[in-house]
Amino acid sequence: MQYRKFGKLDWNVSVLGFGCMRLPVLGGDFANINEPEAIKMIRYAIDQGVNYVDTAYPYHRGNSEIVTGKALQNGYREKVKLATKLPIWMVKEADDFDKCLNEQLGKLQTDYIDFYLFHGIDKQKWENVIQKFDLLAKAEAAKKDGRIKYIGFSFHDKFDSFKQIIDGYDKWDFCQIQFNYMGIEFQAGEKGLKYAASKGIPVVVMEPLLGGKLANMPEPILDILRSNGIEHSPVDLALQWLWNKPEVTVVLSGMSSMEQVKENLASAGKAEINSISDAELKTVDLVREAYLQRILISCTKCGYCMPCPNGVDIPGCFDLYNNGYMYNNAAISRNIYTMWFPEPKRASACIQCKECEKKCPQSIAISEWMLKVQDVLGNGKEY
Repeated sequence: MQYRKFGKLDWNVSVLGFGCMRLPVLGGDFANINEPEAIKMIRYAIDQGVNYVDTAYPYHRGNSEIVTGKALQNGYREKVKLATKLPIWMVKEADDFDKCLNEQLGKLQTDYIDFYLFHGIDKQKWENVIQKFDLLAKAEAAKKDGRIKYIGFSFHDKFDSFKQIIDGYDKWDFCQIQFNYMGIEFQAGEKGLKYAASKGIPVVVMEPLLGGKLANMPEPILDILRSNGIEHSPVDLALQWLWNKPEVTVVLSGMSSMEQVKENLASAGKAEINSISDAELKTVDLVREAYLQRILISCTKCGYCMPCPNGVDIPGCFDLYNNGYMYNNAAISRNIYTMWFPEPKRASACIQCKECEKKCPQSIAISEWMLKVQDVLGNGKEY
């Protein structure tokens, strides 16, 4: 296992952190974690040198913190730094901060959280919740009484909002962003990574494999690796691309099987800064371009088509449809579509009125594509 200094802390973090959002489950039920296997996996990773474990209130529909807490019994809590997150959407008044934190301490069976994050914040949550209820003062009070050790945030918004949040509080101990080789300009992006690092703020990276999408390369893209003599597996290449960057402190991986744990540990054992050759970096650029060329619907998500008179989330449906084909993983898109898209927002709610097509600057035949989206994502047909 390789380690890196965690910002200004007198502590070195394993380059691989265990993300507890995709633990193994039983019967395909996301809420029904396979506890014995999950505990075995977490403890195995810790035994091999992982010392950063990350969970959150909503993961596995509230059960991740419980299972993570069980995994860290029998001496394992003392071997790691534990991170979890305040569910911002549950904060309706200032006192909700303490209610949530105390509940999480109970679920995790611990007296303190090492790294406590404001979960998934954006400009709206920053201004209308965190600042409105002075939650940073609440966090500082919890830090003072020992319930948390360090204050950070995870982020989902544009770079300008990221910069506003970084600059809006001079005591951030760390931050967490979504980042991978397909997302160099997505959300905080590479600009955000470098901006936080320039402020001395350690960056925890989530979604290194884009929710697993980068692990299952289509054959034409695999051919790019082969033809350029790349010996890395798709997973190893994505991880090494991140660890190559000095601004990346720790990379979280949501692992669902012991095989994935062992594969990621092997990658972490050779993680070095500036260790990827120029030829390998150029190959990653070729891979990125090849993925982008697989986009089926030329939707830019500009939003001019919205709101749909019948409530369909047109850009969201197109994005899921494109992602399923781009990354050769229709199953992930179908799961998101059926689990997280209410029926009124699905393509099946399209009534072919074509009002959206009059507004689309890309001249997309939206009504025709909606039928295909529903066939693939809703009805399980092939692309």
